[in-house]
Amino acid sequence: MRAAVLGGGGFRVPLVHRALIARGLDLDEIVLQDTSPERLDVMAEVLRGDGPPIRTTVDLDTALDGVDLVFAALRVGGLDGRVRDERDALAAGVIGQETVGAGGLSSALRVVPVVDHIARRIAQLAPRAWTISMTNPAGIVTEVMSRVLGGRVIGVCDSPIALVRRACAAAGVNPGTSLAAVTGRAEVDYVGLNHLGWLRALVVDGVDRLPELIAAPDRLASFEEGRMFGSDLIASLGTIPNEYLYWYYARAEAHRALLAAGRTRGEHVRDRQREFYKRAAGADAARLWAAANDERNRSYLQELRTGDRDEDDLAVGGYETVAAALAGALTGGEPTELILNVRNGRTVSGLAIDAVIETVCRVDRAGATPLPLRNAVSAHELGLMSLVKDCERWIIQAGRTGDRRAALRAFALHPLVDSLEAARALADRALARRDAVVTAAGAENGIAD
Repeated sequence: MRAAVLGGGGFRVPLVHRALIARGLDLDEIVLQDTSPERLDVMAEVLRGDGPPIRTTVDLDTALDGVDLVFAALRVGGLDGRVRDERDALAAGVIGQETVGAGGLSSALRVVPVVDHIARRIAQLAPRAWTISMTNPAGIVTEVMSRVLGGRVIGVCDSPIALVRRACAAAGVNPGTSLAAVTGRAEVDYVGLNHLGWLRALVVDGVDRLPELIAAPDRLASFEEGRMFGSDLIASLGTIPNEYLYWYYARAEAHRALLAAGRTRGEHVRDRQREFYKRAAGADAARLWAAANDERNRSYLQELRTGDRDEDDLAVGGYETVAAALAGALTGGEPTELILNVRNGRTVSGLAIDAVIETVCRVDRAGATPLPLRNAVSAHELGLMSLVKDCERWIIQAGRTGDRRAALRAFALHPLVDSLEAARALADRALARRDAVVTAAGAENGIAD
């Protein structure tokens, strides 16, 4: 069994590599593909002597030919692109964040033509491969690729399952030591879009423990989302929101926090990674990577958080743990339940069948199947999902075709872009960068984070 990692020179590749080894997948070879030979050399050095043989290539078709698993971890335009997206949004007076609002739409315009091209190459060169996407914006990317690959592409994010894990601990339920095993300890009702979802039930031994948790302000204050949203809002919703909903529920506060931080998250990550790759090109790459990765994990969402990250959160891993568990179940391992980005089907009746949502799925070698929701979707949940999903689908059209009307509609109607003047300016800038990617690289300029 062979696997390809697209964006194989990216900083987080060692996490995926080590999670696959820990999961015990019987891989004969892992091919790292990236447009940067220098970054590939650094990652190959970090991984040297650990696990199955590593091969590197800058050619997409060479990497994909006949593989069984494809892990897509691209950052089209690199971290400089992320910085521009975030800074452009802030300059226009709106929230500048990588995956939501103007930043997410701008990034999507560049990544859509690239992943559309990649999906077509996978369909041609490895039609039976499972594609596990870790590329942001996760829901949009999965939806684009699913139009070519159907259910053989599945999107991964660790944010929902990390919320479930923290809620379990606060409710007195042992969440275990693996992020990927949490849903085996409780029946979870979670639904939404990527970076826009709600934990709506947490059932243990037939009893939903969520109402009891929501009614206990002291328990809510023991974990990140409880402190972020406050017990009063959580009680009014009757659910616990994903941390990224802070950008929607506290838009003014979040915008002030970004401005007060002085530099964007993209700038922080870019500067740290430049330092790492420069130093690691010399020697001692594995040690330097471990130190840089620890700093990155600890500083995650620091612009919105108070205090340090919980040590337990750091210990159980992130999206790579979920990706490895998904790969194991897809390739004949023990079936499992995970929160994933998949086609809606009839899970949320108010959304299109082929719209990608984020929800609890049963995974086995036949694929990932969304489980029926325990509770009906509320008017608020459906309304926000519908509005943001509509913007996502228009930005997909704009990314594939370069259509300005589609791009403007996505920016102008998005709830985090509350200015028509800003929408016009941001759409035009993002389209110009999308066109530059397509022209310069033939829709193959996938640079990973």
